[in-house]
Amino acid sequence: MTDFVDLGFAVECEEPWLLESRFFPSKVGGKPAWLSLKNIPNSEKLACDYCKEPTVFLCQIYAPYEKNEKAFHRTIFVFICKNSSCCKDNSNGNLKIFRSQLERENEFYPAIPPVEECNWRTDLRIENLVDICFVCGIAAPYKCSKCKKVKYCSQLHQVSHWKNGHKASCGTEAEELSLEKNKFLFPEFELDMEEEVYSEKSDTDVDVAGELKKIEELKINGQISLQSEENVDEDLLKMANGEVDKTLLKFKKRIQNAPDQVIRYNLGGQPLFVSSSDQPSEIPNCENCNSARQFEFQIMPQLLTTLKIDSSTDCIHWGTIAIYTCKNSCEPIADYVPEFAWKQE
Repeated sequence: MTDFVDLGFAVECEEPWLLESRFFPSKVGGKPAWLSLKNIPNSEKLACDYCKEPTVFLCQIYAPYEKNEKAFHRTIFVFICKNSSCCKDNSNGNLKIFRSQLERENEFYPAIPPVEECNWRTDLRIENLVDICFVCGIAAPYKCSKCKKVKYCSQLHQVSHWKNGHKASCGTEAEELSLEKNKFLFPEFELDMEEEVYSEKSDTDVDVAGELKKIEELKINGQISLQSEENVDEDLLKMANGEVDKTLLKFKKRIQNAPDQVIRYNLGGQPLFVSSSDQPSEIPNCENCNSARQFEFQIMPQLLTTLKIDSSTDCIHWGTIAIYTCKNSCEPIADYVPEFAWKQE
């Protein structure tokens, strides 16, 4: 368990090649930068529980596990269905989480740190080792029947790509194909991780219990109107009137110093929930080893804004997504092991 929280901020990456697998990135959007370069998840494993269509890559966190030498390299991958009808309140069926890890000495990467140069070990690019879907970047058992070059995870993505550009460019060089705009993916950003600067005694934090007591005393004495007083915190006024969840207020106060945070990483800690209701009462054990899972990180609502996802009812949404992973970070049998997500509205 860590005593501090790392915050993740989505930033533009000036060198997109730094977000490839060979540099062990933490990132948002684009195609996944797979860690293990074999047995990557296919469309069946990544299918939404509701519509059965492939989910799309949302983000990944590179998080080596110091307690396990077999997790010298370790990445958690998050996928989500883009169909708004599948985004049901406080339900995780539209989310897929996978963990991959490798020892320092492994069959893919050198034991020394990567050299941050564009031409360094280009043989490690995933497309050189595994057939991946041109549309979404997951395992691709299908090929375009005409050019035999472009690969797909499913017939759904093959048809979609044919209608949205490949019909006109089929038969051209792969380099030209790579320039086609991919509308299926989320915009790509690098995740810049920084330790949270926070103090329980921070002047910017509100003593919720104390402030509520003062408000109640003022109300009893007739010295305050909940509708008109301008000198009292609006959220506290609403809470005093039974309109605001105390957990939500705590959430807002905690993130106010860094409102652009899209990730909160706190292995073994507790999520910062947005509501006192619909919190998980029990987290399922690891599917791989049956050990208990622990909280590792959460995805914040600010990411919706970063990705320019509309806040209307016909778009995906969340208050927060809490990710739980195997407490032992057990060795995956098949390179990628499922983990658990809890989506709270």
